[in-house]
Amino acid sequence: MKALRDTWLVYSRAMKLNLKQPVWLVVMLIQPLYFLIFFAPLLDGLEGTPGFEAGAMETFVPGLIIMMALFGSTFVGFGLIAELRQGVIERMRVTPVSRVALLIGRTLSTVTSTVIQALILIVLAALIGGLRIDWGGVTLMFGIIILTSFMLGALSYGVAMVLKSEDTLAPVLNTVVQPIMLLSGIMLPMALAPAWLQNVADFNPFYYAVEAARSLFAGDFGNNAVWQAAVFIGGLAVLLVWWASRKFARAVA
Repeated sequence: MKALRDTWLVYSRAMKLNLKQPVWLVVMLIQPLYFLIFFAPLLDGLEGTPGFEAGAMETFVPGLIIMMALFGSTFVGFGLIAELRQGVIERMRVTPVSRVALLIGRTLSTVTSTVIQALILIVLAALIGGLRIDWGGVTLMFGIIILTSFMLGALSYGVAMVLKSEDTLAPVLNTVVQPIMLLSGIMLPMALAPAWLQNVADFNPFYYAVEAARSLFAGDFGNNAVWQAAVFIGGLAVLLVWWASRKFARAVA
């Protein structure tokens, strides 16, 4: 019970900080909106081609949401480095708060922001681009979004605790995120890629997250990508939370 209470306290603090700067939600939505307005219309002629059987918008938007979770969650570590510099983490050393809660509470606030942004993007896509929404599938899709955001948030916080420098964190994250994004089929389905590139993408867990999001969005609940994404992303989430928790415990021990 104490761990749950501590997690709630850390989560509440993080959410209050987010609400004090609501412009953050808007900033994180700007790039996806650019893609939605200026790139998505280029895909209209691809409907019915491999990977676009469900429709152009219905294929593009789930990938766009994964991209938003990818970038929005991966870079939250910068805020933690600022807290380290300001002595916030150091002051927590004298409190009885659970060390795991310090990570979980922050990560849950990242997940909450991602979910809110994804919901806004879906509504805007329906209004702007005529997106067809199957709310049953969308609800299940959010399970994949939550797992992805939770995993990446834990990774970002853990790496931030190790590096403790924005100048180092930025190139490290960019080096990792760019190939992950390109090999996940976020912008265009990997079905359009040459065979060798598809084979490489098979080793990218985010490829399965994107495919699962698209399948669930289309109401295809039996697609193999759904359980594959749950296994791969869920397993990575457990592993990274364990690793990042150890980094937090050592930092505030």
